Amino acid sequence: MFVLELIVNKMSLFLGIEGLVLSEADKRRLQHPFCSGVILFSRNYADPAQLRSLTQEIKSCSRKLLIAVDHEGGTVQRFRTGFTEIPSAACLGNLFDHSPMLALELAEVIGIIIAYELRQFDIDFSFAPVLDLKDTQSSVIGNRAFHANPAVVTLLSMAFRKGLRTVGMSAVGKHYPGHGRVVGDSHYSLPKDSRSYEERAPDRFPFLANIADRIEGIMSAHILLPDSEQPAGFSAETLVDLRNKGFNGAIISDDLDMAGAHFFTHPWQRVEAALSAGADAAMICNTFSDMDEVLMSDLDFSMSKQSRKRLNALAARKVNEEQALLYYLSARALFSAYRHQLMA
Repeated sequence: MFVLELIVNKMSLFLGIEGLVLSEADKRRLQHPFCSGVILFSRNYADPAQLRSLTQEIKSCSRKLLIAVDHEGGTVQRFRTGFTEIPSAACLGNLFDHSPMLALELAEVIGIIIAYELRQFDIDFSFAPVLDLKDTQSSVIGNRAFHANPAVVTLLSMAFRKGLRTVGMSAVGKHYPGHGRVVGDSHYSLPKDSRSYEERAPDRFPFLANIADRIEGIMSAHILLPDSEQPAGFSAETLVDLRNKGFNGAIISDDLDMAGAHFFTHPWQRVEAALSAGADAAMICNTFSDMDEVLMSDLDFSMSKQSRKRLNALAARKVNEEQALLYYLSARALFSAYRHQLMA
């Protein structure tokens, strides 16, 4: 069985920033020893030149900072102008139903395109793929998921991750232990999943299969399960169960600004709960007063060697740039050839 690390020996935050350039407040936050990474949003993007300048500015605060973004495709693609428009994951699932080999090839191709384009701007990883199951009752996941069938989700997500790896990017699957079949949107409420542990087995399947395939990171969900008194991202039982199933990568909380995380009133309580449950990093995306409250709090965690190693594994890896460009150009050509069929 996995033995949970001492909960008093790790502290790591991923923080959002305010706009197109770093404010003085941003710089202060990013230079704080608690900050390990930055997550970017549409508010942080105008065009490729601005993004390059911004990421250089972030790295100037600390070379150790990881830079991440939600760049799944479909409705969740933060950078548009100058980037390939990526279809939703469900488009690949729909294609799989009648052309499975082509869908798998295009999933890998899309992974290459996303990773190559983001890496040109010193972005380490995207919070992708979505490993939730597709279900019409979910208002927040929906077409962000590949398919309703766990086996299809597994195959497409692994092909997508193969594309990421080809050009040096890690993957962070989400939202463990499965948000796709839960009614409610954790951005606005705390959804409750009343099914038993056994009934939720199909939802866990894509996560466990990707763990066996050595996925580098997993994001936890803000959902309440019947066998836990706290939301999944704050539940030691849930996160230790993930470790017991063989996961040795990074666990990162979903945004602690979300209403689903307001199980605890104060932001420092949310951070403490997530890290104490077993997360390697906690994320605060949008409420800058919450970030400041945490950074000025009495929390006194230093990051464990295990957590640092896990997070470091998310950094973009060095690759042969000429070879990576060839992979990208080939991927773009194939994507362009089948784009209309994929979007149909």
